[in-house]
Amino acid sequence: MRRLLIVDDEAIITDGVAEVLGKLDIPGLEICKAYSGSEAVEWLNHTRIDIVVSDIRMPEIDGLELLDIIRRDWPRCRVIFMTGYHDFDAVYQAIQVWGVRYILKTEGYAKVIAVLEETLRELDEALQTDALLQQAMEQRNTLETLAHGDYFRHLLLGIGSGMPENREEDFRKLNVPLRWGQPIMVVLGSVLHAEPGSYVGRQESALAVKLLGDVYLRDRTSCVGVIDRFGDLLWMVQPSGEHADAEGDVFGGVTRFLEGTLELLQEACMKSLGSETSFTICSTPIAWETLPGAYDRLRQMQHHRVGDGTSMVLTVEVGPLDKSSQTHERLSIEKLEPLAGLLESGRGEAFIQLLRESSEAVLVKPPPDASQVIEIYYSISLMLLSYINRRQLGNQLPAAELMSFEAHASWQDAFDYLARTAEQLFALRRTSENSRAEGVIQEICGYIDANIAEDLSMVRLAGRFHFNPVYLSRLFKQRRGQNLSDYIEEARIRKAKALLAEAELRVHEVGMRVGYESPHSFTRFFKKATGVSPQEYREFARESIPGNP
Repeated sequence: MRRLLIVDDEAIITDGVAEVLGKLDIPGLEICKAYSGSEAVEWLNHTRIDIVVSDIRMPEIDGLELLDIIRRDWPRCRVIFMTGYHDFDAVYQAIQVWGVRYILKTEGYAKVIAVLEETLRELDEALQTDALLQQAMEQRNTLETLAHGDYFRHLLLGIGSGMPENREEDFRKLNVPLRWGQPIMVVLGSVLHAEPGSYVGRQESALAVKLLGDVYLRDRTSCVGVIDRFGDLLWMVQPSGEHADAEGDVFGGVTRFLEGTLELLQEACMKSLGSETSFTICSTPIAWETLPGAYDRLRQMQHHRVGDGTSMVLTVEVGPLDKSSQTHERLSIEKLEPLAGLLESGRGEAFIQLLRESSEAVLVKPPPDASQVIEIYYSISLMLLSYINRRQLGNQLPAAELMSFEAHASWQDAFDYLARTAEQLFALRRTSENSRAEGVIQEICGYIDANIAEDLSMVRLAGRFHFNPVYLSRLFKQRRGQNLSDYIEEARIRKAKALLAEAELRVHEVGMRVGYESPHSFTRFFKKATGVSPQEYREFARESIPGNP
């Protein structure tokens, strides 16, 4: 999805350009509007913008000042300047910046359309090319990547915490571009495989995404990415330079950058690598000493997602952490690691396949000591029981026989029972995700109906319900079969019809009650949706009421 922001202090130009470009029906293009430079900054502070079409001369914040903000916060955003002035100094200054184009308002809508289409093509080509991946491969030495992975996997397990002075020396020797004494933010990512595939294939996919992510994230941060023991991705991030948000919070600015940039990374991974990815951002800055606890908590919070989680960018906060928050290693972790990773990430088919392969290894050729089979059985049982307890599923899935190997007639029956229990767990997980998704959608619809006069833009709704705008849009379409913007328009029409038929309000007052400050905009909106003007509808509705003259 691409997000286009149109900025002009003359409403008739902003609305006109938006209407013309909207009629093009460009797939995946979301059009946003701002009627001043400050309103444009508000959009930029809340979400990623891919293209800005802006006037140069505006009060308060002009186009060139806006360009500085865009370059600081969203380095990959393209800018198209429109102006009615032959201000050559401003034009010359603007075109020196990468990704900036300039057109005159007198050139008409055809020119705007042509430049927009060319810009969209450039953005698509940037995602499709392998140049970024090749650049990443050249920049990151493979041995350095492996060394980082081993080192930080030990940190995540809380092994060998050492003294801060030792960590600083370690970072220097390993060429880690982070500072031990300063807080970090953490991003957890998953590469979603349609099929289990080979171990090497999964690792290669994860490494390619990791290297590509390094390129994108280093536009504005210092970061290190590693592949954890479950085959997922983990980035540790610190701000580079001064990039504070509106309240002066440096990490707040990084959170906004991560949300937008990870959307771009998802598109690049799909087009360049053919891989679907999902990310969870921990927006709470943490101390290095609490990294194991934060990582463990983040993996748990990633589980409580809404919908299927495909191509999701989720931002979460964690509560207070201390040094005692450590990842807990469980029985026979060497055997359980692959299964535990598949269970936690919800990869049901791969889990069942690996479980059956593991059981066949001991059932086809049983070991001389039966205790080895019992150990494997109870190791898997403990993992499933732990999952059931942590997700509080005991009342939905009785698991008394999990810890009773003797209750099964044979070894084969015992492992078949484990497989059936796992299948039930994955079914409950899917039901729970769907239920949470439906609950959230109902809550959003209720909020829209109760606040129909307010600003119901995608960005505001996403912020209100703690979603990424792109994911909210896709989730609503999946659950309701229509675009969120269409639902909002229908809700406004329903409310407007009711007010016109029943209330003694003037037409412009009705428009304000459904979110339209401008009477002209409300009349145009209503007539486009119903085929008649608000006044014509009022007269028709009142004539239809029995007893009216």
